[in-house]
Amino acid sequence: MSLRTTDSETLVTTVRERYGQIASTPGAGCGCGCGCNSTDMARGLGYADESLATVPAESAGMSLGCGAPIAHLALQPGETVLDLGSGGGLDAFMAAREVGPEGRVIGVDMTPEMLERARAAAERGGFDQVDFREGRLEALPVDDASVDAVTSNCVINLVPDKPAVFREVARVLKPGGRLVISDIVLAAPLPESLADDLYAYVGCVSGAELAVDYFEQLRAAGLTEVEVIADVDYLETVAAAATAEVQELLSRAGVTLAEIRGKVRSITYRARRTA
Repeated sequence: MSLRTTDSETLVTTVRERYGQIASTPGAGCGCGCGCNSTDMARGLGYADESLATVPAESAGMSLGCGAPIAHLALQPGETVLDLGSGGGLDAFMAAREVGPEGRVIGVDMTPEMLERARAAAERGGFDQVDFREGRLEALPVDDASVDAVTSNCVINLVPDKPAVFREVARVLKPGGRLVISDIVLAAPLPESLADDLYAYVGCVSGAELAVDYFEQLRAAGLTEVEVIADVDYLETVAAAATAEVQELLSRAGVTLAEIRGKVRSITYRARRTA
């Protein structure tokens, strides 16, 4: 299916259905992209073994991301944290360990199957301070100026209206509040066949913005002091753990890894809401 002929709500529905399938099907894989369903991939993304050991095993083994943002968020006991696109709950549970029982973690996801899985893991693990809510990132079910920190892991690239997401982040953050996000951006335009591929969109590739446009939208929402913490070639990183899925994605579009080497970037960055 062509992205040129697909409206934004159909894109949202397609993404929801794909990640619902991943949540419901053991070994469903990578999507292709956005991490893989294994703790090995989590380690490859930068999660430390000691951190993975503190969260439910079913969440540790569902690292559908492109980075490890929580390690850079410098959370403090008692803080309130928002995880955008919380999925199976990996980052939310890690944040909960940092903020402690007096803190609060809100996870927002639009996929019922992911929410069901995350809520069950929270109950089994005794994570009483974690609240998983169903919602869209363009209209967060979160009060104004109510959170200290925001995180997200390889999700904003999947949202058609990214400026709306950044405006929502600014709305819910307290003045001076901070964010650390891992996401996919482009260093250069993709070949047209790949940029127009719906499968590549669901796989966190063709929905990515040029980095210069992405950060311009971020700053326009009032999120400043932007600092890139990590920047790596995303497809080569994923290919190391998911060669078959990456080859399928590229073959569908008729492009080679060499043609797009360096263009698809996995970044982790921090920023702050203007006080």
